Amino acid sequence: MDAREFVAGLAAEMQALFARLGEQGALESESGGRVEIVTLLELALKSEVEASELAGFFMPSTPEIDAKMAFARQCGDEMKHYHLIVLRLAELGRDSASLDPLADGYSPLYHYIKGLKSTVERVAAGPFAREAIAEVRNAQFIALCARAGDRATADLYRDVIQ
Repeated sequence: MDAREFVAGLAAEMQALFARLGEQGALESESGGRVEIVTLLELALKSEVEASELAGFFMPSTPEIDAKMAFARQCGDEMKHYHLIVLRLAELGRDSASLDPLADGYSPLYHYIKGLKSTVERVAAGPFAREAIAEVRNAQFIALCARAGDRATADLYRDVIQ
């Protein structure tokens, strides 16, 4: 199996799992049933910080330069998303200065991924698996925003974050 086959197989397997979640199952699970745009944006901040920190954490111990560059790009992209979400929360009237996305600690997924040692494991778990999860969650979130009439948040996620 080559790299392309591995990635295609991983993506197909994850899509099959996520298809069982329904229209907003990922959002309900993530928010503890509080499926509200501001709440979900606040929760998204944690995801963005965790993804950025993982990418940054992997850089010093990753020997391959191309992988280091990919992790560096991911680190910057995730923090750009964080900033855009903070701006959107402000537009919705939420003062994000008082928010601490990591107040409850890091997620179990973060701890698992942080413990991975090889570049292949890190890339499969981070840029592929973790992003596949985000893709499903973001698609559900975009649909929720569209149903709620929040075009600005839907556009932000559809055009930039997703």
